[in-house]
Amino acid sequence: MSEKDYAPLSAACVRALHDKLYEKRKTAALEIEKMVKEFAALNNTSQIRRLLKVLGQDFALSQNPHARKGGLIGLAATAIALGKDTSNYTDELIKPILGCLSDQDLRVRYYACESLYNVVKVSRGAVLPHFSAIFNALSKIATDPDQHVKNASELLDRLLKSLQDIVTESTCFDLEGFMPLLRERIYTKVTFARQFVISWISVLDMVPDIDLLFYLPEILDGLFRILGDTNLEVKKMCETTLSEFLRNIKSDPSKVNFPAMINILISHAQEKNDDLVQFIAITWIKEFVQLSGPAMLPYMSGIFTAVLPCLAYDSDARRMTDIKETATAVNFTLMKLIAVHGEDNQILNRNAGDAIFNVFLLVLKFSIAGDESTNFLDLPSVVDVLTQYIMHNSIQTKVAVLKWIHDLYTKLPDEMVNHIDVLFPALQRTLSDEADQVVQQCLVVIAEVIASPVTKRTSPTNSDGVAIKHLGCNTNPYYNKFLISLLQSFNTEKRLLDERGSFIIRQLCVLLNAEDIYRNLAHILLNEPNLKFARLMVEHLNMILLTSSELFEMRSRLKELNTEVGRCGNLEVTVDFLMEIDKLVQLIESPIFAYLRLELLQVPCDKNLIRALYGLLMLLPQTDAFQTLKVRLSCIPSLHLHCEEKSTVQERPIPACKRNIDFAKLLQHFIEVQEKYKEYKKLTRVKDMTYTEKELSNLEI
Repeated sequence: MSEKDYAPLSAACVRALHDKLYEKRKTAALEIEKMVKEFAALNNTSQIRRLLKVLGQDFALSQNPHARKGGLIGLAATAIALGKDTSNYTDELIKPILGCLSDQDLRVRYYACESLYNVVKVSRGAVLPHFSAIFNALSKIATDPDQHVKNASELLDRLLKSLQDIVTESTCFDLEGFMPLLRERIYTKVTFARQFVISWISVLDMVPDIDLLFYLPEILDGLFRILGDTNLEVKKMCETTLSEFLRNIKSDPSKVNFPAMINILISHAQEKNDDLVQFIAITWIKEFVQLSGPAMLPYMSGIFTAVLPCLAYDSDARRMTDIKETATAVNFTLMKLIAVHGEDNQILNRNAGDAIFNVFLLVLKFSIAGDESTNFLDLPSVVDVLTQYIMHNSIQTKVAVLKWIHDLYTKLPDEMVNHIDVLFPALQRTLSDEADQVVQQCLVVIAEVIASPVTKRTSPTNSDGVAIKHLGCNTNPYYNKFLISLLQSFNTEKRLLDERGSFIIRQLCVLLNAEDIYRNLAHILLNEPNLKFARLMVEHLNMILLTSSELFEMRSRLKELNTEVGRCGNLEVTVDFLMEIDKLVQLIESPIFAYLRLELLQVPCDKNLIRALYGLLMLLPQTDAFQTLKVRLSCIPSLHLHCEEKSTVQERPIPACKRNIDFAKLLQHFIEVQEKYKEYKKLTRVKDMTYTEKELSNLEI
């Protein structure tokens, strides 16, 4: 190429720019700097542009790597010479350099970083229109295998970040145009590139006039992917960035598009291979549910898929404990949200005929929550997820699912009644679970379903599709459907009857009316064709009736004992009760009760005292206390008989000290205390089984 083709460069300068020695290229650069200053002083823009074209095309695009190095140093010299006027030539300066950043020659890449550093340092805000292109090139060269090139790129990167105030001052920074590039680069799998991207997100987030929360849905998924990087430094940087974003969200939730991000969080909350990713995702879900409230109702089924499995974590590891506690907090907040949702529905139902009220309520909701039509509870999908997780292998998860079904049925009965046919088979299968806690909670749910009035117009059907005829006094057709299905399960699974039959029936008698349970089971067994099973079932029911504490009240009604002696026998004989009798026997044998023992020798004897002692003897099992009292009473058989023979003997007068005692009133008080104790025992059993709001409020969040 002739000397004229490189004009305005001299032949010596051209040769120096092609030289392999850096010193000669540097000398040429000084000549170019002097030349450009002269052109700038004369405002000779045409010569400047001609020079930039030669350097940017003939040198920077040359096949000779030394020529490319010369072009790069020449472009840097030009920028230095132009000073503040560089803004008029940024296209001609930056584009050739960016091309050299991906050169195959590592020295060319190094000098390209150096050249661009000088251009950016001089141009400052003028480089912002090219920010996306520079960012793109830097994100690639950040992973360069050569350490010198990487160091040079880091210097350039720090220079760009130090100029963040320019972004605030300039109107040339196109954030909206930059976000697609950031969204693309954030999915890189290279650790150094991820580190580069995270650092820039942090820098941009600190710029006051840039609101990255608006664009957070576009980069949130990429951030969580970077959080899963194996490099601890990158993980820490990403965790810090996410924490800062969450802090900003909590400080101004009105600017946040919660629905656009919740599914991303749900996805990463199910990450089993990285507990940090899972913990951060569930923490974000917790904050989203607390901050956005009804806006999370449409995504409740997805939140369940993320939260319910975490309730099963039983590890001593701190992170696993944190995940479980956070998941429990999410579960609690969702229940409060459903409670509010249920109250709103009840208000609407009570005022369904009041058109003015309905219009007022809709206007109020719209003014508070925006487009309320999007804040609906997708109950079918929620029921599907709960039905799926009711078969989970964790006791905690299954119990949580059953409590959710119970809570939804009590808070949203009109909506849940349409899903009974889906839930009922799953609930019946759960009765075969090995864990008592699961079976017990399942029975609580079933009792709620079959004891509540059903507004659904269709009647339940059996496996053949035939409507089930209602038996007994309960108006809910699912009552008998359940009992029939339960007996069928007992009939086909003898192991279930042997191991769980008594437990299931006893708990049902606590949750429901025991007499109704027995009466309806009797109606069903009357038509049982399998007489062997019917006989076996009757034996089990009789044994439960005669021995279980849960049916004590029913047994009492059957006995119809109203005599004064019967009142003592009508007490519920528990372990505590027997221990008290044992202590009383020991007291009778002590010196302080010697006078009582001596009274047994009087003739005629105190038959009430003897009958009372024999009553205690009959209540005791054959323990040491039984033997002690038996031996004591055996000492007075003749006197006891004498008392019976001398029935005509006049009873001893009541001592004066006892005449003012109202024994009838004391007896009535004894009966009242007995009744209160019975009621207390009944309430205690129900309380131990049912899930109350008081228990919810005691959860630690």
